[in-house]
Amino acid sequence: MQQPFKIETIAALHRMLGLPEPQHPLVSIVHNCEVNMIREAFPVSLVLGFHKISFMNDIKGKIRYGQGYYDFDAGGMVFVAANQVLTVADEADTYEGFNLFLHPDFLQSYPLATTIKKYDFFSYETNEALHLSIKEKEKVVAIFNSIGAELAERLDDFSQDVVIAHIDLLLTYCKRFYKRQFTTRKAVNNDLLAKLETILDDYFNTALALNKGLPGVQYLADQLHLSPHYLSDMLRSLTGQNAQQHIHNRVIEKAKEALSTTNLTVGEIAWSLGFEHSQSFNRFFKQKTNSSPSAFRRSFN
Repeated sequence: MQQPFKIETIAALHRMLGLPEPQHPLVSIVHNCEVNMIREAFPVSLVLGFHKISFMNDIKGKIRYGQGYYDFDAGGMVFVAANQVLTVADEADTYEGFNLFLHPDFLQSYPLATTIKKYDFFSYETNEALHLSIKEKEKVVAIFNSIGAELAERLDDFSQDVVIAHIDLLLTYCKRFYKRQFTTRKAVNNDLLAKLETILDDYFNTALALNKGLPGVQYLADQLHLSPHYLSDMLRSLTGQNAQQHIHNRVIEKAKEALSTTNLTVGEIAWSLGFEHSQSFNRFFKQKTNSSPSAFRRSFN
């Protein structure tokens, strides 16, 4: 298997794209229309040593909403954290838009160096892009333009403070916009939630739990063709719980059902739910319900 091509610095990326040296070695804004990408020479799979925040005027695909589509034609955004694998699409050099490249070293000694890790959308897949309304696009473009204008000025002691303040504001807006997206996609997400429940039912009603143990967030995300972070954020918007909590609740439901309606031993129930040891099941059940499995069963007799 061919390893992804690693690009450590923003300056190196500029050279590969046929661009002049960046105005700042650790942060750069690139308008896609300026890129002179040689498709045959450009790697298909990349690992960037820096963050990439992209605005695209035309993100392929529409958001399904009920029986129709909820289509944000104003464009959208995709986020890639440093050292994540990035696959370059065939049309990567044809879309209109721009990219903000941000090296982690630029954030050192600033709170954003830590808080940027809390934005889960850096771990979303491309198909989970942020779709923008016209007003949202205007806000995003204005911030990008402000960063670009600041970088074009003669750098001084305040330049880094100003740029980081703008980036912080941009990420805060994007978190808000994603929250809106979960709301506008509620019909779609309810369909996904129904599929999730079916997947969990099938998992526990067949031999999967017995053979594979408890289902993990990654397993559910793979079944729904979502990233784990997007799945958790979607569930949190619908139910107030993340994916792991959702799985645990379902395990407790199945355990209570078995304890109250069957003659299976506690060990047999634990085994059927994917626990290798009944002691682990006992601890899990008591942690979630403040009661042991045996005490719960006795309450029905």
